[in-house]
Amino acid sequence: MIYRPMYVEKIMAYTDMPFVKILTGIRRCGKSTILKMIMERLREERGIAEEQIVSYRFDSMEYEGMTAKQMYTELKSRLVPKGTTYIFLDEMQEIDGWEKVVNSLASDYDVDIYVTGSNSRMMSSEISTYLTGRYVAFRIYTLSFAEYLIFKKQYAPLKEERAELAEYVRFGGFPAVHLRNYSQDEVYTIVRDIYHSTVFSDIVRRNQIRKVDQLERVVKYAFNNVGNTFSAKAISNYLKSEQRSLDSETVYNYLDKLEKAYLLHRCSRYDLQGKELLKTQEKFYLADTSLRYSVLGYQDDSAASSLENVVYLELCRRGYTVFVGKTGQGEVDFVAVRQNEKIYVQVTLKIDSEKTEKREYERLLEIRDNYPKYVLRTDEFAGGNYEGIQTMHAADFLLSADF
Repeated sequence: MIYRPMYVEKIMAYTDMPFVKILTGIRRCGKSTILKMIMERLREERGIAEEQIVSYRFDSMEYEGMTAKQMYTELKSRLVPKGTTYIFLDEMQEIDGWEKVVNSLASDYDVDIYVTGSNSRMMSSEISTYLTGRYVAFRIYTLSFAEYLIFKKQYAPLKEERAELAEYVRFGGFPAVHLRNYSQDEVYTIVRDIYHSTVFSDIVRRNQIRKVDQLERVVKYAFNNVGNTFSAKAISNYLKSEQRSLDSETVYNYLDKLEKAYLLHRCSRYDLQGKELLKTQEKFYLADTSLRYSVLGYQDDSAASSLENVVYLELCRRGYTVFVGKTGQGEVDFVAVRQNEKIYVQVTLKIDSEKTEKREYERLLEIRDNYPKYVLRTDEFAGGNYEGIQTMHAADFLLSADF
């Protein structure tokens, strides 16, 4: 296992505290491995005995059809008579009523509970009802660029970091594809399997969707329009032009289900002048850039929007709430807010003309505040500051500890 301190340290800060630790994220992003890392730390650093650590993976056939009552009885039988029992419950969304079980155990016994799930139903109203004030949630993402470099150097020599960024954008950050030197076809085969298992297990089967072809058309439209603003109505109109009738409400429901399975991230627009959240023309980003290429095939003209996707995910990993910023003359790619911090970010592959330079910088110059502003690019450039706006190579930004 390759250690992922970004998550392990953060989660272990809550060990032995009266909170259920809930890890959520897309399938195969590394949640199960992070649980194993925490178990290993408990054994090796805290001297926790083996019988005190109880672990289950509920997407196993062994537990298919298990009821909440059966689950409660099973877990209760594993509690140690003296001391804390550390309970690790993987892919809990497979058990209806799991939150009642966890609440009962946490209320009545000396336990420290860790839970993972691949669907945001994990964070539904049932949790709010049964675990109010008693849980802390951690969103797990696929590998960051920094983590990707750590993984890759285990099996292949690293190129210069800026060259590695292009490969990271193409191959994404699912840990499973960075355990050895896979070919492009092998990478996309692995990612397609993740995609299909997510669509059919977490969306189609769970929501009893019958018209799977309609859902997949919505998926492909969203994947093909990463970084573009669009609405459910726009997708509906597009499908009608393709002689595929699908009303806006159904499209909206499909997008919602794709979000809940963590395939898509919704990025709302924020009016920087009116200081209000806009309810139309949102953007959607993918849980990992490799999903786009595994489903649609690799396209050179998608590099700019995929780079934008990578930057969006990095801001989310670092705890920012991210919006698209609407200015008077256009848009700023990202307005990222974290407590009392705020940064503005423009992302571009290259600036090869005065017109492009004006477009990228003027949007930020419209914003009259003193928060940090960045233009990120991947071409060669001289100087790093333009009227207070910091220009950085995207690779340097992604590896920086300063934002």
